[in-house]
Amino acid sequence: MRTEFPFTLPKGFVDENGTLHRTGIMRLACARDEIEPLRDGRVKENEAYATVIVLSRVVTELGTVQRVTTKTIESLFVSDFGYLQDLYRIINFQDPSILDALEPGAPFPTASVEVG
Repeated sequence: MRTEFPFTLPKGFVDENGTLHRTGIMRLACARDEIEPLRDGRVKENEAYATVIVLSRVVTELGTVQRVTTKTIESLFVSDFGYLQDLYRIINFQDPSILDALEPGAPFPTASVEVG
């Protein structure tokens, strides 16, 4: 069973030194990845922040960034943030084999990111 999925961001993360990072790896989420953020005060203030925390837990590599943190995820361009949300839905709730047919960084087919 495949538990890690490489990705290429559409635009890329620009770090504090101006270095562009586009490639990375996302792992499958476990229950703890979805439960732990609910205890975080930032989520209690704004439920949408849970997504930032979850993505910072499951994105295990992003270019040469030493550690992906919530600050890293917060600093992504909106299109890249949306891309990672879609990737998360595909690998955790859909059929990840759709990824094999896509060019790196290409948008996902609409039907593949719908959660029903």
